[in-house]
Amino acid sequence: MVYFVKKPRWVRHFYGDCTWEMPADDKVIYLTFDDGPDPLQTPFVLSQLEQYGAKATFFCIGRNVVEHPELYAKVSDAGHAIGNHGFSHIDGWKSSNARYFADVAAASRVIESNLFRPPFGHVTWRQVSRLKQDDYRLKTILWSVLSADFDEATAPETCLANVLNNGQPGSIVLFHDSAVASRNMRFALPRVLEHFSKEGYRFEAIRA
Repeated sequence: MVYFVKKPRWVRHFYGDCTWEMPADDKVIYLTFDDGPDPLQTPFVLSQLEQYGAKATFFCIGRNVVEHPELYAKVSDAGHAIGNHGFSHIDGWKSSNARYFADVAAASRVIESNLFRPPFGHVTWRQVSRLKQDDYRLKTILWSVLSADFDEATAPETCLANVLNNGQPGSIVLFHDSAVASRNMRFALPRVLEHFSKEGYRFEAIRA
């Protein structure tokens, strides 16, 4: 599996008008979680965040919201931000625009947010531009640090190092609250929270 822990700036250029990191005016890190809500992983994430008074942004899959509405409400009620991650997690590079936009629109009917993260991080600049328009009004949020928790070939210690070695003020860090990422995420997340808290960082949600 090939991916960048930190996407080079020349690569980012091809995605169009996306947010990759936040202003670095203070020691703040923005933790994000994709693919939930999940009945096993999301409660774990919420409990870890609560221990540190941390806020995060959860990019939810629409079908999971439909299946677990009480868990979706729990994330929001805890003060975390919510984002649209599509209804059925389809790949923007491998589907027609008509199908892709219909899937995003379906998610918007159950996810109240103007934040969007493309599944797999796969999106074209034309898709980004379209999603900004009035009938969607979605701001595309990507990331500056990939934990790689989803990669079962990645050791938990490597997942942790990916974040500790690359996190800095304004970083948007990608984790997943999903079954496939559970081993790595459950190892890395508590240690990330502990490490950066000791370094004087806060953890905040992305607010559009």
